[in-house]
Amino acid sequence: MMSERFDLSAAPLPACSPLRLGEVAPDFTARSTRGVLTLSDLRGRWVVLFSHPADFTPVCTSEFVALARARDRFEALGTELVALSVDSLFSHLAWIRAIHDRFGVAVDFPIIEDPTLEIARAYGMIGPDAVDASAVRSTYFLDPEGVLRASTCYPASAGRSVEEMLRLLAALQRVHDGSALAPEGWTPGDDLLRVPSQSVADVLAADSGTEWFYATMPDGKR
Repeated sequence: MMSERFDLSAAPLPACSPLRLGEVAPDFTARSTRGVLTLSDLRGRWVVLFSHPADFTPVCTSEFVALARARDRFEALGTELVALSVDSLFSHLAWIRAIHDRFGVAVDFPIIEDPTLEIARAYGMIGPDAVDASAVRSTYFLDPEGVLRASTCYPASAGRSVEEMLRLLAALQRVHDGSALAPEGWTPGDDLLRVPSQSVADVLAADSGTEWFYATMPDGKR
């Protein structure tokens, strides 16, 4: 059955269950502040899909102001920002205007409407019996193939860190080819960790009992 806002003709959105790392994110087509958006149309680029509890709320407003100001930094990482909430398209548009008037910033990334909670349920943001999405502040980092590489979930009362979103995104992109690992707090230019050998010969040949599994290497993609 085709709804006004969601195209479910190709494949129905899955039942509510947590989206796991390594899985392809559920596809959808929905209205947004940048027109009708189909998630799979963004393949070939990294995507940060993030939900917020509601428009015209203080914590969400602080996040959107910071994200709008950092848009060019996400662009530099070849990444699309896509926002989502239960609010209607017209609520999103009015909120964008209020943010522009108060803070002088333009929120030019798409904000999707999810009034039926179909997308929120498909991604496991809320339980199957939830009647609203007031507790939803989830973020999904999708690679160019649409595969989930990381996710976070914050309560309605605490905002996300845009700097941490950018740091995590850069780390995910750097280790995506499997050639290195990103240590705690890694930022571009910092030393990386070598992928440990699984060879007994390499383990025994190491100079110390820890070198075979913990060895740093310079970041060659500065």
